[in-house]
Amino acid sequence: MTLATPTVHTARLRLRPFTDTDADALYALHSNTAVMRYWDSPPWSDRARADRFIATCGKMADEGTGARLAIDRASDGAFIGWCCLTGWNPDYRSASLGYVLDDAVWGHGYATEAARALLQWAFDTLDLNRVQAEADTRNAASGRVLEKLGFVREGTLREDCIVNGDVSDSWVFGLLRREWRPAVAPIPAG
Repeated sequence: MTLATPTVHTARLRLRPFTDTDADALYALHSNTAVMRYWDSPPWSDRARADRFIATCGKMADEGTGARLAIDRASDGAFIGWCCLTGWNPDYRSASLGYVLDDAVWGHGYATEAARALLQWAFDTLDLNRVQAEADTRNAASGRVLEKLGFVREGTLREDCIVNGDVSDSWVFGLLRREWRPAVAPIPAG
């Protein structure tokens, strides 16, 4: 089953399918050590990783397992990161949320805005009952984003990641359909 990757507009952002032209910006994002500090894999050192990532986005859509969307700032069209919904299980009506944004735009509410728009699309389109997300316990900012979206911290995965020899724990967050409170409806793509 194919899952069409949407284009969604918010007041300040455009979420859209990745294209091959995003590869350089994507590589810059994932090779940034500050951005990848709390990620479950080390920063990229091979530009070909960006091409494989973009190919995987298309494969996810073709297989119907999720959607990864590039995030552009509406004011200037700049690529500032991406967000995703992966592991979609139509039987359980569940999926996992993730996001990565350039450190130059941290603290401006873009992660919350983008994730809220993606969640609204997912709840409306996929009839989800549950969305799960994980965040490194040292990444308090990501935990705050999830809590602003209505996620509840449900537990801790102890020492679940080892990246470059650094052992870390992850928080597990869950958001149920009955708890979902969208702020402002996304602007339909036009």
